[in-house]
Amino acid sequence: MAKSPESRMSASERFGRELARHRREAGLSQARLAERLGCSPSLVGHIETGDRNPQIDFAETCDRIFDLSDKQHFVRLCRRISESPFGPQWFLRWVEEIEPQATGLRTWDPLLVPGLLQTEAYARAIFRGHLAMSEREVEKQVSARMQRRLILDREDPPALWVLIDEWVLHRPIGGAAVMQEQAEHLSTVASRRHVTVQLVPHNTPCTDGLMSGFAIAELADAPITVSVESAATGEVSAEPEVVSVIMGRYDRIRTEAYRPAESLDKIKEAVARWTQTT
Repeated sequence: MAKSPESRMSASERFGRELARHRREAGLSQARLAERLGCSPSLVGHIETGDRNPQIDFAETCDRIFDLSDKQHFVRLCRRISESPFGPQWFLRWVEEIEPQATGLRTWDPLLVPGLLQTEAYARAIFRGHLAMSEREVEKQVSARMQRRLILDREDPPALWVLIDEWVLHRPIGGAAVMQEQAEHLSTVASRRHVTVQLVPHNTPCTDGLMSGFAIAELADAPITVSVESAATGEVSAEPEVVSVIMGRYDRIRTEAYRPAESLDKIKEAVARWTQTT
């Protein structure tokens, strides 16, 4: 899939683009915004074009001025410039900008329990599988993944539809005890009103989901956006042609899935199976 110009933006350029967009929507000139920020109009201009990096106090003031629903929108964008994130830049954009703002999320995972539904031990086992990753880096990744789960505990959580290949529950990630805990957690989350989990039979003839996992985010004030991951890279895109392809794949995979109640029964069977082997 061709990468959109937005996906190739640096963190500085993305901050500048967002600053310019919200400034225009607020009806402010660069001079008027600079006055409120306590800086020069030329600094605002340089930041908007990505030629200068904002400081954290600049970002904090932007969040106060624009008073967005996401109270740390500019702070997060600023931190992406100053910090060295653990994980690819495209995915950081997904977990910081897209996923927290989604009103609905649809995911397909052919190999693992999706990140939003992973237990701490399961996530740790996955990251420890990356041999080049230090233990400190592993713990940072695990902490970040557990932080992502908090969106499901909000008062207004996104509706979540999850498709998982049924063999994921047979794959001994971390061993029997880890898999027992993971299956129990999956069973609990699948019983929530806003979450639907469906397993896809291992013998399905559908091949659309074999190439990669992906996620689809429905947003209140932005186009549907997708995240597509492969072994070597990934991308986040709102381009209509890309979204159409991924939506089509999701729909075809879901037609092969077990019903939610049947899927929940199979998850509980996995709990019992892993319990017997611990």
